[in-house]
Parts: sequence; structure tokens; C-alpha cells
Amino acid sequence: MLQSGRSGRYKLSTLLLGSLLFVSSCTEQVKSSAPPERAGGSTPPPAAQPDSATLAARLQNPPTSTEQISQYIRRIFQDRDGNMWFGTTSDGVARYDPSASLRTEGKSLAYFTPQEGFSGNWVGGISQDEHGDLWFATGGGVSRYDPAATLSAGGTKFTRYTTKDGLASDQVYCLLVDKSGGLWFGTEEGVSRFDPSASLRTGSKTFTSFPIPASDLSKFPYYKYPKQINSMIQDKAGNIWFATNGGGVYRYDGKTLTNLSEADGLCNNFVQTVMEDRAGNLWFGTRKGGLCKYDGKTFTAYGRKDGVLGEQVWVIYQDSAGIIWIGASAYGLCAFDGKKFTCYTERDGAGLKNVQSLFEDANGQLWIGTSGGVYLFNGGNFTNWKRGGGPGGGGDAQPLTNRSIAASAQNCIRYMKSGKKPFWYTVLMRSVTGL
Repeated sequence: MLQSGRSGRYKLSTLLLGSLLFVSSCTEQVKSSAPPERAGGSTPPPAAQPDSATLAARLQNPPTSTEQISQYIRRIFQDRDGNMWFGTTSDGVARYDPSASLRTEGKSLAYFTPQEGFSGNWVGGISQDEHGDLWFATGGGVSRYDPAATLSAGGTKFTRYTTKDGLASDQVYCLLVDKSGGLWFGTEEGVSRFDPSASLRTGSKTFTSFPIPASDLSKFPYYKYPKQINSMIQDKAGNIWFATNGGGVYRYDGKTLTNLSEADGLCNNFVQTVMEDRAGNLWFGTRKGGLCKYDGKTFTAYGRKDGVLGEQVWVIYQDSAGIIWIGASAYGLCAFDGKKFTCYTERDGAGLKNVQSLFEDANGQLWIGTSGGVYLFNGGNFTNWKRGGGPGGGGDAQPLTNRSIAASAQNCIRYMKSGKKPFWYTVLMRSVTGL
């Protein structure tokens, strides 16, 4: 049972805490494919564009090399083998294999939708666990992709998890792989944790609920889903942060939940994304209050007077050079070097009006997911990266390697090399989801 105090803390009972401490990994959000898909809550996915054809139509009319990967790129991720994954709003997930051109068995770009066993057509998160399995949060539940099983089966192998397995909702908005390898999922109806041993116990569900108080949306009748979780990260100290739909943010230290809201200085209670920078500051992107930074004691808000464009911030990401990137709705992309903000708009790239995802690959290239496809930033200009592998299908994208900052838009897994044997460990998620 949760008990609330005047400081906004909620204490978990011993029994509940004991059950919650035993958890496996976390996967990406998946959207249900049975009913017509919807993003749910107050952040519905953009309508499908002509560019977002169905799989059948795509097979009958293969895309040209100048066609966008998809109209809306919600998430970007690089796996340990160097493959780039693009989570879309209506085309499922697309995988770019840069080494495919060196082999004879297939094309470099492949799409996975419900027809291939993938959970949904829109993707809310992508990450890879310590075993190498890829997890996808979608509008149809959670999809798990095991590369080893795929090879042994001679085809693509996805395992789907839904509410039948104990998931709080099939509308999954974010996922987190914590430092212990545990898997957390933020859904339309709260947080679920994945228990891989559940199938070994009679009558046990694969997912267990982690209680986060519902938001009070009585003053916002046009917003639904008070339990919706938009983003989750684990900070350097091991605390897990939950971005809610109207209730501010919650910090879980392993024993206690602490709430921070507008009353404490948070710029807005509708929090879309959370990121911790190298210095340990927490950055929050909100739906109505723009951007703010929390140093552990006080909040600092950044707005137009500081050079930040827009009040709806969808993604925050810090690259290997320490630059903090902010993607906003309708106002483009801003870069913060610690002193000033430099912003880019449609004048710098037609798709930069709405930026939904950010990711730095193994070679230090910044990938940008927008409402107009995928863009690459090389430090001097933006290039629209299309299905042909480059501007206009020119195929001039830099080759990808296994050395990586392999951060997911909502979680981070970093792949390192130690001598000849690579190993994985989970780290603070540097890019955050919640769109």
C-alpha cells in the first residue's frame, strides 16, 4: 500500500517492495493490432501520410530510392551489430543493415509490421538487453526480437507480449533497461515490469504492476489517461524517474516514491521526456512549459528569452561532445553548449519543423527523426537520409561499426570493447521518449 506524506512521498509496504525488487528487463512499447491503432491519451500519433504505405502496397509498388524511410520517425536506435532501427508512426519498425550491400541475401533496408509478427504499426521505444535481444514498445504491446532465434528459425522471429501476459496496457510509450538488467515499461495505464521467470511458475503473469499515483486531470477534461507514463530513465545514483501525463515527475530510490511538480518549480506537469546530463543535472521537456533543468535542489526554466524555440519539447539528448540537443514540436531543433542555444528550423531542412527523436551513432553522426523523415547532422549541415541510404538515394551515409554509444530514445545501453571480448552494461538513458 502507498502512503502519502506532506512532502509528496509515497512509501511502499514491505510486501509490495519485496515483490517489486524482483524484476527482469524492460522492453519497447507496442500498440495493439486488433482494434484500429491509436496512440491513446493526449498525444495521438500523427495521421498516416501518403508516404506511409501498407506492406501490401509496398510490395506491389516498391519504394524509390528517394522515398523517405517513413513520414514520422518516432525512435532511432543502433544495435550492437551496427544496424540502425527506425521506429515509425505507421510503418512499424525499419532496420537498416549497412553490411547488407556486401552480401547477396537481401536489401539493406527491411520493414517489420504486424504481418511479420511485429506487435504494432507505431513504435514508442527501442532498446537491447544484456543478452542481445531487442525490445520494442509499440501500440500493440511489446515485441521481443531474438537475433539468435531468428537465425536458427531461418526467418524473422518476434515474440509478442500484451495485457494477456500482465502488461498494464497494450499502448506502450516508453521502456527502460535498468542497471541490473531489469525491464520497465511505461504504458497508457501505468508502469509494468517484466519477469522472465514467470513462465516457470504456474499461473504467474509475465509482467507485474509498479504503482505510480494517477494524475489529477479534473482541470484538463480534454486529456485522458491519468496513469500514462511518457518517459523513464535511471540516473547515475540509481534512481528511476517517471514522466507522467499531468502529475509531474516521480523519483524512485528503491524504497520511496517522491513527486516533483509545478509546486516545486517544475516548468509543467505534463512531462514528455527526461534526460540526465554528464554533470548529473536532470532536464525535463514538457508539453506546455518548454524546457527546465533540475540540479537536485532548484529548477531553472529556459524559454524564448534564452533562445529556446517552442513550448512543446518532445526529446532531449546529449551527444558525445557534451552538446545538449532539444527537439520541439513546430519549432525545430536547438543545441545548447552550456552557454547559449543555437536553433535550427525548416530553413535548415524541410523536416526539421517537428523533431521527435535523436540518436548519435558509433561514428559520432547525429541522426534526427522528424515529421519529414530522417536527417543526419555532420556538424556543418543537415542531410535528408532516404531509403537509398543518403540524399536522393545516393548511398553516401557513413558506414556503421560496432563501437557504439548505443542509446535508445528512452533508455541507454552502451556497448564497449574490452580486449577482444565485447561486453554490455546498462547506463543512464541519454535520450528520452514520450511522444
